[in-house]
Amino acid sequence: MTEPDWVQHAIWWQVYPLGFVGAEKAATSDPAAPHRLLDLVGWLDYAVELGASGLALGPIFASETHGYDTTDYFAVDYRLGTLEDVDTLFAEAHRRGLRILLDGVFNHVGRSFAPFQEVLAAGPEAGTASWFSLDWPDGAGPGVEPGYRDFEGHHHLVALNHAEPAVTDLVVEVMQFWLDRGADGWRLDAAYAVPASFWAEVTARVRVSHPEAYFVGEYIHGDYAAEVAAGGLDSATQYELWKAVWSSLNDGNFFELAAALDRHTVLLGSFAPLTFVGNHDVTRISSKLDDARLLPLALVVLLTVGGTPSVYYGDEQGYRGVKEDRIGGDDDIRPLFPPSPEDLSAIGQPVFALHQELIGLRRRHPWLHRATTEVLQLSNEVLSYRAVDGDDSLMVALNLSGAEQRVDAGGASTVLGGQAAVDNGAVILPPQGWGVLD
Repeated sequence: MTEPDWVQHAIWWQVYPLGFVGAEKAATSDPAAPHRLLDLVGWLDYAVELGASGLALGPIFASETHGYDTTDYFAVDYRLGTLEDVDTLFAEAHRRGLRILLDGVFNHVGRSFAPFQEVLAAGPEAGTASWFSLDWPDGAGPGVEPGYRDFEGHHHLVALNHAEPAVTDLVVEVMQFWLDRGADGWRLDAAYAVPASFWAEVTARVRVSHPEAYFVGEYIHGDYAAEVAAGGLDSATQYELWKAVWSSLNDGNFFELAAALDRHTVLLGSFAPLTFVGNHDVTRISSKLDDARLLPLALVVLLTVGGTPSVYYGDEQGYRGVKEDRIGGDDDIRPLFPPSPEDLSAIGQPVFALHQELIGLRRRHPWLHRATTEVLQLSNEVLSYRAVDGDDSLMVALNLSGAEQRVDAGGASTVLGGQAAVDNGAVILPPQGWGVLD
């Protein structure tokens, strides 16, 4: 295990900066408002109040549109601000005990990325031609555009050639540059599209100067444990568990969640996955659930199973938003936030309070970071499990049915959270109720 010790206590509040601050949809050197990144400073105390111990930032580097089409890894997007603004944000976050996780888009770049523009200008003889996977027409020369490998059919996203040593050197340099400025780790966007051998070399080189850096890869499917090990990473995004949480609640099928928890326990034998019920790429959990009354059950799972939890900004307020497969289809899930926490609607307060309760419970039991789960009772609509790490354990009971349910307490006697009650060795759960017990 290479995971830094501090990650055991990490609970991320994930923010997509370009949306959070209401930036223009496309790059501009003359944004309507300067230094927007500093707007986040006013939300750091809110993150602490939520219970988070880290700020996971979406792309902040110069890009063409949504941030995942990078044009300069060493520059801050003009729509967000300056390097000095980043320094201020990092310093203010660290002053409050908040770690910083940056979003590194190293599989592909935007067409305006200078080395690719060099290719377009100079043709096959460009010094950076080997940085990309290119297909030149016969007789190509300066000014002729080649065919090139892109990211999943998005022609404006030019895939890098990860077999090129200069690309490896670039990514190492970028990571070190931002870690030197105060970042604590990297989320590796589309890590699944990059050879594991590339990540292994990059992370090994970066850890020489930054042994406490944290690396989590975005993996949607596949053998998470094998990818993490082969890439020298610390973690991977747990999409399997995310899907099982909302799907089992919608279908009234806790057998799916129980199977996912078994799989999750296997993963915890080698690494602690990054867990979530929402992020910048998926429909918000409050919109994903057919019955909004079941939202607390999803949050209970997130914050009582092993892993490193992440809360996507707005989810803690019960925000709704649907991702659509179209241009601009992410806008609904990457919204502008109010100027300050005082401007939030009171409608979201109950959901915020529930997050605080569950995050507080988790922070009082930091061993949950590596806890495995043992299913105790299982039916379509009732699930109880024990979260265990060594001599430490908690019992969790969930009821998604519309009727009161009795669950064997399994020796637990003290209710730590939820609406449950204990009676003669049984946990009494109200309709759509939950309980965490010791």
